Amino acid sequence: MLENYIPIVITASIAIGLAVLLNVLARVLGPYRPNLTKLEPYESGMDPVGEARDRYSISFYMVAMEFLVFDLEVVFVYPWAVRYLDHGAGTLMVMMFFIFVLFVGLIYTLKKGTLDWDIKRKILEN
Repeated sequence: MLENYIPIVITASIAIGLAVLLNVLARVLGPYRPNLTKLEPYESGMDPVGEARDRYSISFYMVAMEFLVFDLEVVFVYPWAVRYLDHGAGTLMVMMFFIFVLFVGLIYTLKKGTLDWDIKRKILEN
C-alpha cells in the first residue's frame, strides 16, 4: 500500500532539493547588496505609508473578482471547446448562455467604472 506513495515522495524530494540548491547557488554566486530602499516593504504598487490596517480601494477587489470570473470562464470553456464535436447542440446553447451571462457582467462592471482608474474623474462625477 505504501509503495503507491513512493513516486510522490521521490517527486517531492527532487522538488525540495532543487529549490534548496537553487536558493543556495543564487546566494553564493549572485550579488547581494542590500540597502534601505531594497529592504523596505512594498505592496500593490503603493508605498507603505500609514498603518497596515488601512483599507484598499474597492476597485482593487472588483478587478480581482473580474479576473477570477474570466479565469473560471476559461476553465469551463476550454474543455468544452476541445470536446465540442462529441456534444450536441444543447451544450452549445448552454455554453452560449454561460458566455452571455459573463458578457452582461462585464458590461455592468464597465458601466460602473470598475476598470477606470482615473481617480480625479471619479471624484468629479460624485
